Amino acid sequence: MFGFFKSGQSDVVAVPAGQEAAYAPRLSWAQRLKQGLARTRAAFTGQITSLFGAGAKIDEALFEDLEAVLLTADVGVEATQHLIARLRERVRHDKLTEAVQLREALKAELTALLAPLEKPLDTGTAKPFVIMLAGVNGAGKTTTIGKLARRFQAEGKSVLLAAGDTFRAAAREQLTEWGRRNNVEVIQSQAGDPAAVIFDALHAATARGTDIVLADTAGRLPTQLHLMDEIRKVKRVLQKADPGAPHEVLLVLDANIGQNALLQVKAFDEALGLTGLVMTKLDGTAKGGVIAALAARFRDRHPVPVRFIGVGEGLEDLQPFKVDEFVDALFA
Repeated sequence: MFGFFKSGQSDVVAVPAGQEAAYAPRLSWAQRLKQGLARTRAAFTGQITSLFGAGAKIDEALFEDLEAVLLTADVGVEATQHLIARLRERVRHDKLTEAVQLREALKAELTALLAPLEKPLDTGTAKPFVIMLAGVNGAGKTTTIGKLARRFQAEGKSVLLAAGDTFRAAAREQLTEWGRRNNVEVIQSQAGDPAAVIFDALHAATARGTDIVLADTAGRLPTQLHLMDEIRKVKRVLQKADPGAPHEVLLVLDANIGQNALLQVKAFDEALGLTGLVMTKLDGTAKGGVIAALAARFRDRHPVPVRFIGVGEGLEDLQPFKVDEFVDALFA
């Protein structure tokens, strides 16, 4: 038995029944991002469309309803207050009267709020360039390492992995599997000090002329003070081997945790001095508005940029964060 689908040109292709999905055209990144933000869009753009419908007037009730919509989308209190204040100012300055005019104004203000978070990662400033990854268990840290390894390899760079999560055998096994898939060596120890494992990886990378070291660390909660002390030790040991290392400290955040992301960023930043964030699992029940909450919370000081966002399990589903693409997907 065969099914049929249009290949994207003019041909209709016959494929074995039940295997149509395997032959279906691959969605573009913009399409996958739009799909991943479906929950946010449902809680955000759908309601905004009804608020800003033709004929609706700008009044206090509209602003109250818009505030509720933003909070529902996990934008957070600070970001919501900031956006509402900016929209009120636009209404006064531009003498807006129709609610439909606010839609584009909101899109522009959200883009402006998020703009400081868009800073692409530059790995060409050191060799080896050491990236230390932190985060709580379940955030997708080890999977992110595997995807980053593949991404850097596609850029023509050599990669070494350091299995610094010595607490969980499953974490080492998972990282070893990613190493096997990407044909990348993994430096590990069955019962070693995580700082020593990452230190050894740095020395191995230096000796071999490796471009990038991706260092995994044990997942921990910010309240686990003894474990936070240990992750500080990892950073100190790296700096003894190379005063500039780690050159990037990434916190991997599960987008499903909502406003708890603010607490995690604060705690890990105080412990390690974060240089970037990776927001994962935007394809599930997550509400992507939390990125706006992060932008607002740290707006008055140097915000921690969002280096990458993930909207799926595929290797290509981790991409650099681009504000225009993200906002367009929200308002699509």
